[in-house]
Amino acid sequence: MNPLDPQALGQRAEAMVTDLGEISAEPGRRVRLFLTPEHRRAADLVANWMRDAGLSVAEDALGTVKGHYGEGRRLLIGSHIDTVIDAGKYDGPLGVVAGVLAAEHFAKAGRKLPFGIDVLAFGDEEGSRFPATLASSSACAGVFDSETLSLADARGVTLTEALKIYGKDAAGIPGAAYKPGEAAAYVEVHIEQGPVLEARNQPLGIVTGIVGQHRVRVTVTGEAGHAGTVPMGLRHDALAGAAEMALALESIAKEHLDDGMVGTVGRIEASPGAVNIIPGRVAFTIDLRSLTDGLRLTALKKFEMEAKRIAGTRGLFFSMETFHEIGTAHCAPALQDGLVAAVSGLGHAPVRLPSGAGHDAQVMTRLCPSAMLFVRCRGGVSHNPAEFASVADMGLAIATLIRFIETFDPSKLA
Repeated sequence: MNPLDPQALGQRAEAMVTDLGEISAEPGRRVRLFLTPEHRRAADLVANWMRDAGLSVAEDALGTVKGHYGEGRRLLIGSHIDTVIDAGKYDGPLGVVAGVLAAEHFAKAGRKLPFGIDVLAFGDEEGSRFPATLASSSACAGVFDSETLSLADARGVTLTEALKIYGKDAAGIPGAAYKPGEAAAYVEVHIEQGPVLEARNQPLGIVTGIVGQHRVRVTVTGEAGHAGTVPMGLRHDALAGAAEMALALESIAKEHLDDGMVGTVGRIEASPGAVNIIPGRVAFTIDLRSLTDGLRLTALKKFEMEAKRIAGTRGLFFSMETFHEIGTAHCAPALQDGLVAAVSGLGHAPVRLPSGAGHDAQVMTRLCPSAMLFVRCRGGVSHNPAEFASVADMGLAIATLIRFIETFDPSKLA
C-alpha cells in the first residue's frame, strides 16, 4: 500500500473540490440546490470519482450517492453536495471528497478490512430549496418524516414533484434506510465554520457534540397609526416591542455562556412598512442553540414568558410557533478517541470542540455511533465565497481519516 502523503492528498482534494465548485445554477456565484439539474451534474461527478476509486456505486430514492467497498458491517463516511445561496466551495464537498480518497487508499491496494466502507454524498443538508433540512441523511438513518414530501420550494414545487422530475419515486424512500446493525459507525469530515482551530493554531479538531436547535416564528401585533399624530404614550408599536423581545433573547442566551448557548433574531419584517406609519405587525425568527437540550428548552420557555410580559406592558399581542427542532447529538467517545489517536499519530495536538452548526452527523447519530473531524478554515468564514481551507490542512484531515480506518474496530463500539 502506498505510504500516506498528506500534501498529495490535499492537492487532489483541492482539485476535486474546485471541480465540484464549478457546478452552479448561476454565473458569478455558487448555487447548487437539492434535486436540480446542478445537483444531478454534481452527483454524476461524485459517482464517477467513486468508480475511479474502485468503489461500486448506487443511488437511493432521495438522490444520495453511495460508494461501497468491502464486506461486513459498514463504516459510513459522508457529507453533502448541496449549497447555500452564494456559497463557498468547501462546506460539504470536502467531506465527500475526503471519504472518496480515504476509501480509494484501501480499494486500490485491494486491502481487505474487517468491515465495509460506504461513502455517502447527501443532497439536502442546507435546506436551501425546501423548508426542511437533513432530508437525505434522515432517509439513510430511517427517520425520514413523510410530511416533508408535501413541502414546496419558492416556485411551489413540492418535494414529491421534484423527486419525480429528478427521476425518483418517493415510494422508494423507506428502502434508503440502513437495516438495524448494518451500519457500525458514521464519520464526517467538515470545515470548522468557526475560528477556534485557527485561534489555537491547530489544523484539526475532534467534535464532542453538535448543538440542538430551535427555530421559531414570532408574531407581534399592535396597532398601526400615523407617525406624526399618535403620542408616544398612546402607541402600540409592534416593532418597538419586537426589539425589546430580541434584546431579551440576547440576555437569556448570555446567561448560559458556559454551555455555548446562542440566540439569534435572523429575520424581521415590519408592516405596513411605511416611513410615516407606526408598525402594526412584526414577524421575526428566532434561532436558539445549545449543547444541553434541557437548558435550551428552559431558555425558550423563559423567552416566551418575557415576551408575553413585554407584550402585556405595551398593549400588544404575541404568538410563537416552532418550525424546526433537533436535539443535541453527542459524538461517540470511542470514535472521538480513535480520531484523537490518528491526529496525534500525525504529529499534531488534537483539539476537542463542540459544533455550533448542524450537520448530517446530527441525524446519523440516530442510526449508529457518529463522529466528526473539523478542518481549520481561514477566519472561521463559511457560507460565503471567501470560505477557504488549505491544501495542507485538507491533506492532514484525509490522512487522519485513513489512519482512523486502519485501527477502526466495530466490536469496540457500545
